[in-house]
Amino acid sequence: MNDSIAPRIEINTVKIGMNAEVLLKLYRSKGIDIMGVTKGVCGVPEIAKVLVDKGIHLLGDSNVKNLKKMREANINAEFFLLRTPALSEIDSVIKYADISLNTELAIIKSLSAEAKKKNVVHKIILMIEMGDLREGIMSENLDEFIDEVLKLPNINLIGIGANFACFGGVKPTKDKMEELSSLSQEIEKKFSISLTYVSGGNSANYSWFKTTENIGHINNLRVGESILLGKETLYRMNIPGLFTDAFTFISEVIESKIKPSVPYGEIAQNTVGLSPHFEDRGTIRRAILGVGFQDVQVSGLTPKVDVEIIGSSSDHTVVDAKKIDLQVGDEIAFSLNYAALLSVMSSPNVSKQYIHSL
Repeated sequence: MNDSIAPRIEINTVKIGMNAEVLLKLYRSKGIDIMGVTKGVCGVPEIAKVLVDKGIHLLGDSNVKNLKKMREANINAEFFLLRTPALSEIDSVIKYADISLNTELAIIKSLSAEAKKKNVVHKIILMIEMGDLREGIMSENLDEFIDEVLKLPNINLIGIGANFACFGGVKPTKDKMEELSSLSQEIEKKFSISLTYVSGGNSANYSWFKTTENIGHINNLRVGESILLGKETLYRMNIPGLFTDAFTFISEVIESKIKPSVPYGEIAQNTVGLSPHFEDRGTIRRAILGVGFQDVQVSGLTPKVDVEIIGSSSDHTVVDAKKIDLQVGDEIAFSLNYAALLSVMSSPNVSKQYIHSL
């Protein structure tokens, strides 16, 4: 496939590498190491290698197929499954993940049985529920849970972790981090074990990290969006010193005509089952791009020129060109949020073009 065709995503590996380098140095300044989260780019080896070359040797992804992709590309890292495995994929998890996050005893028992069969030791981190209400073991059930886990062969409990600002938007505050730190100490004392990882969260922990004087026992963060897009994830504020433009989405104009701004005729549902409403702007230049929501989460795109997205279908996106005389064949560049980046990197319809210079 010709990398210059549209739609395409232009990926600046130098900017990603520089972001990784800055963040690694920043977090290590207070004793926290970071896991590079690759799920936003579907575990592409080109980016995984950049992270490893910059000193990140723990790579996490929520998809076992992405771990397989990186392992088979001989990326020199330890691979981490970021979510609780499904029972249907236990064999692949043991084969491709060195570590997995877990919350269900039935799944850990299955991992134990498969690891024993393969004569390997599988490492796990237990996720604790701390309010965001995604994955996690309730704290009142934790002692009994750990007691059962420690009886299982070929399973090595190496840490605990918590998730924040993903499902419920709950902040990783000072109090939450102190609670997780205390919990790790209690576990180590009660069960006479040493926890390698106390994973306090993700890119949402930036503000906590910058303002806290004492990180406690938190020694790991799972960082993806900050490396890729240069932002923290509580308010999507830019992080000083990081590039926010390592990824650029490009789409091509396939029609450009002067048309009314409001559809005319009887209105029913559109392709996504909604009855749309449009602002009456009079007659405008409507440019159609050869891309739709089957290719990218259009709501996560921001044009880099003065045009406005006014709607999309599965394979078309319509923009108000305003004062720009867009013609067929012209290209429009967009910045992306994390959801749009994930959708683009997952799409086989979008060409990936790697840029290795500033």
